[in-house]
Amino acid sequence: MRQHVDVVYTNNIYACAFRGYGNPQATFALESQVDQLADELGMEPLELRLTNAQDPGETTGQGMVLRTCGLKECLKTAARNAGWGDKRKNAGGPNRAVATSVAVGKQSSEDKKGGTPEESSITRGIGMASLFHVGGGAKIYRSDGCGTILKIDDFGGIMVLTGSSEIGQGSETMIAQIVAEELGLPIKNIRVINNDTDLTPWDVGVHASRTVFIAGNSALRAAREARRKLVNAAAVRLKRKPEELDLHKGKVVDRSSGEPLESIGKIIRGLHFGARNELVMTTDFYEPPSTAPDEKHMGDISACYAFGTHVAEVEVDLDTGVVRVLKVCAAHDVGRVINRLGIEGQVEGGIAQGMGYCLTEEVKMEGGRMLNPTFTDYKLCTTTDLPEVDISFVETNDPAGPYGAKGIGESPLIPVAAAITNAVYNATGVRITELPLTPERVLMKLKDARKEQPAIRDRRGTDNHRAKGA
Repeated sequence: MRQHVDVVYTNNIYACAFRGYGNPQATFALESQVDQLADELGMEPLELRLTNAQDPGETTGQGMVLRTCGLKECLKTAARNAGWGDKRKNAGGPNRAVATSVAVGKQSSEDKKGGTPEESSITRGIGMASLFHVGGGAKIYRSDGCGTILKIDDFGGIMVLTGSSEIGQGSETMIAQIVAEELGLPIKNIRVINNDTDLTPWDVGVHASRTVFIAGNSALRAAREARRKLVNAAAVRLKRKPEELDLHKGKVVDRSSGEPLESIGKIIRGLHFGARNELVMTTDFYEPPSTAPDEKHMGDISACYAFGTHVAEVEVDLDTGVVRVLKVCAAHDVGRVINRLGIEGQVEGGIAQGMGYCLTEEVKMEGGRMLNPTFTDYKLCTTTDLPEVDISFVETNDPAGPYGAKGIGESPLIPVAAAITNAVYNATGVRITELPLTPERVLMKLKDARKEQPAIRDRRGTDNHRAKGA
């Protein structure tokens, strides 16, 4: 294939990375089409997704090996928590008949705020969307690894130098938790240093939902080597076999009975000031077992993969085009929960960011100038816009992850726009394929639908499909 390309200089702003790196955009299109396919097939959207959901052990057409996969459980959990079946049947609620008449050009007899429910222009809908994303980094560079240096002082204080960067995602807490768990010490004993590249080892960067999996594995392996040294030293001091001992709450304990035998601090000082004069210092560099994509962009690019499902419930005002998200039920396959509060925050933040992507955020350019360069005109969702959020985690315990964990940094944003748009379709019968769903755009689509069809179609079950003679 021969191509000719002209490079043109413009004053438009640069495009750059967005959480999920292309996946939110692709998932918006894909999951919208899944709902359209379900409609054409006369199938319930949840049923179609469950029928085609991946299972553990599958290899995708792109060569990605799904060693663990909780997609079906995510679908079932999110649907159950959202009351999917009943709300799909009653989409539009008691206002559906009047809302439909309004959408074809009739006006309510009273203002929607003061009128009776039967006269309201508000209609409700519910929609879902799922995600598939990398959960253990992505081999887009020659190395996707992370290094760790671990040092223990004479009193059980631990310094962890990690290549992983903290940008607010909670990597410091996660690494401290893993090291504390492995060495049987309180988390207050752990100090994580990641802000001086003269001191810290190499890491490729914060992207591809890789930190908990790759930096976590590196820290875990360094901690396990330190643990091995401590337990072996304790076995010599206590005249016991290493396999009989464990570390717990700052003590060396009998593995079978849990009886405290010696403090970890004394074991460390015994190593340092005893005959061996040895410090407990370990290093590790973890390179995930993923492969770089080939020239056809095929390959098992991540060490594990993340899955999830969001169900969104919305209200649409057919007089104004305003879409309001009432509730989002999210279920994510995270492998194993390391820091529940932290990943709950990731999901809540992803939903908020996804709502902005879906409903309000848009860069407007004209003649090389940005028309909305401030947050006065570039609309972000605020706390008053956020819905009720229900969060569930599916634990599939990925064998390659630290304690079974997968990454979740990008996943919560990915399905939000598709779930909301599918809910708007369920509420109105109008499919919108362009974002954001501003009131002006929604109202225009509703007006276009009035011209093209006699009424907004009823999206309850398969009645519409049967009516078309399928």
